[in-house]
Amino acid sequence: MTSNADSPHPFIPNTPSERAQMLATIGVDDFDALITDIPEQHRNSSLQLPNAASELEVATRMQALAALNQDAGTRPSFLGAGAYRHFIPSTVGAILQRGEFVTSYTPYQPEAAQGVLQSGFEFQSAVAQIFGMEVANAGMYDGPTAFAEAGLMAARVSRRNRILILDTADKRLFEVAEAYARYQQVEIEAISRESVLNGDVPDDAACIAFQSPNFLGRIEDVQALTDAAHAAGALSVMHTYPTALGMFKSPGEFDVDIATGEGQPLGVPLTFGGAYVGLFTAKQRFIRQLPGRIIGRTSDTLGRTGYTLTLQTREQHIRRERATSNICTSTQLIGLMVAVYCATMGPSGLRKVAELSYHKAHYLANAIDALPGWNVIRESDPPSPSQGQIQRGGPSPDTFFNEFAVECPIAPSDVNRLLAGRGIIGGLDVSDVVPYGILLCVTEMNSRQDIDRLVDALSGIGNGGVA
Repeated sequence: MTSNADSPHPFIPNTPSERAQMLATIGVDDFDALITDIPEQHRNSSLQLPNAASELEVATRMQALAALNQDAGTRPSFLGAGAYRHFIPSTVGAILQRGEFVTSYTPYQPEAAQGVLQSGFEFQSAVAQIFGMEVANAGMYDGPTAFAEAGLMAARVSRRNRILILDTADKRLFEVAEAYARYQQVEIEAISRESVLNGDVPDDAACIAFQSPNFLGRIEDVQALTDAAHAAGALSVMHTYPTALGMFKSPGEFDVDIATGEGQPLGVPLTFGGAYVGLFTAKQRFIRQLPGRIIGRTSDTLGRTGYTLTLQTREQHIRRERATSNICTSTQLIGLMVAVYCATMGPSGLRKVAELSYHKAHYLANAIDALPGWNVIRESDPPSPSQGQIQRGGPSPDTFFNEFAVECPIAPSDVNRLLAGRGIIGGLDVSDVVPYGILLCVTEMNSRQDIDRLVDALSGIGNGGVA
């Protein structure tokens, strides 16, 4: 960066002399010559703006517009499908709003930011414990990108180029994985559960990647899928809903090789779909192929605790062409939310949230099953208790955790419209997966009154209208 008298600030580029030099290089006299292809009437068209308003008037107008939104905080919501409304303790906001965290970004001289590094270390520790895995990185962009990176990591570890994803996974996971693999000489293919369990896995499969609970909320047979992957010389990659791990066995207990998840349910608000944080864990022996960064804890020559970037085999600054990932931003602030949430809730709190979500969802499913014209879609061959899906003394396993699909008597879009008229946010229209299907979600935030109110509303829906 050059600094001279033409520049009002040494860090603002494109001084008049520099612009003149660039224009001369490309052979034009001025900037206007670059935009002659744009019709003149469109170059600086006038904007039809209303008269100026005072701050008070603008605030009032914005509040009125915001009141038109159907947000999950002001009415019962049964919408999940990847983003979930869970209780967030006040400690999360209190810590997050401290200036030293809000303005921090993991620097390229990381040891100068010990507080940020410590918060990242605590995040890693909590995620590794919840997932029952040996190592966790400092975070990915979100759940789907973590899942995609897991497939690429499996390809590097196995030296194979075919990533098989169970066809019960969210199609958005497929889309992100395909985008990541497009220029990596890696193939993404869907495979059925039956093919995997029957041993019909190609010899060049890098991994069997699956989602459990899957897109429709059902619990996959994690042990059988993992065993089948290992029998084929492939890795087992599991994408999970971390809240469910407060009640169900962790990926590590099933010998899963790489486990990912969306960190949003752990203390992060819905925030219109982001920013979130991806959770990424793996076995210790694969650590050199891990994307992103790992923060470590050590001590200096005086015995004082210190934190440092132990591993950062990534991004653009060192041996770019050999980086394991192109992730080059920090998710530390969102990771801090997860760390504070986990520290506040503790193991017993996480388990309580999972159990409440599970039991309330099953209460709703049983109530809907009793309604004429409505049908909860269940697995024809659910996992048995002997498969160890539920931990110590837990409830008998059913086919889903806290989400389930329902076959509606009318189009799901009409169901949601009618529910909105009753002040209820319905579920996700999954008609492309289940005919006339709607995916409903229940968390600890749904009271019994909320659930009964939904059931009452559904009982009046049928034959194209409301009774």
